[in-house]
Amino acid sequence: MYEYGLTIGPSKIHIKTDKAEAIAETVKEIEYHIKALWEYIERNPLFQYSLKPLSVDQDAPLIVRLMAEASRAAGVGPMASVAGAIADLGLKKLLESGAEIAIVENGGEIAAYTSGKEIVVSISTNENILSGKIGLLVRREDTPLGIATATGRVSQKVVSFGVADSVTVIAENASIADAAATSVCNAIIGENAQKAIFRGIERAKDIRGVRGTIIFYRGHVGLFGKIPKIIKIK
Repeated sequence: MYEYGLTIGPSKIHIKTDKAEAIAETVKEIEYHIKALWEYIERNPLFQYSLKPLSVDQDAPLIVRLMAEASRAAGVGPMASVAGAIADLGLKKLLESGAEIAIVENGGEIAAYTSGKEIVVSISTNENILSGKIGLLVRREDTPLGIATATGRVSQKVVSFGVADSVTVIAENASIADAAATSVCNAIIGENAQKAIFRGIERAKDIRGVRGTIIFYRGHVGLFGKIPKIIKIK
């Protein structure tokens, strides 16, 4: 397996694949789409700051259209899916280059495919007892898929209206997983953990493309849908 990491502005991207020669072209592809996104934002600044879905023209850059589609599905702003969209486009290029195992991780959001070898994905949460100690065993039949995690926090890069310790979403691609994780996390509010988790699960059920979700909140865990096998990791 071959690995490569790169940083482009706020994006910290990690590529892992069985095909070394696919990496250089994938890096170029990622750089191209990120450049196209920021050029679009210069002309359409609302796209960066809106907390609601926005309509975009059919001639908008591909990454912009992917983000707009995911945000519509999840009912959040388009930038909620930016990391996942970049991961998706990187994965697409790896597969076009003939990779049999392809993983692109961008800020914790993952797009992955495997033709055979199992992939282990660690789950992070604000629950320190469990964070980094459990993971998902991703098999061939699970892929391609996207995995994204959101937590109830606010920072320069993240805006969340929920208070979940973590919400991990498994979806048909990383763009939807990323936007959906934000949307589900926003539904996790209130002192009653069981009711809050139920709201989050109901929200996940309503988002097209979501396969399953794992919610940690106040010592409680909620599971919904088709989730790769959960395993202990070191």
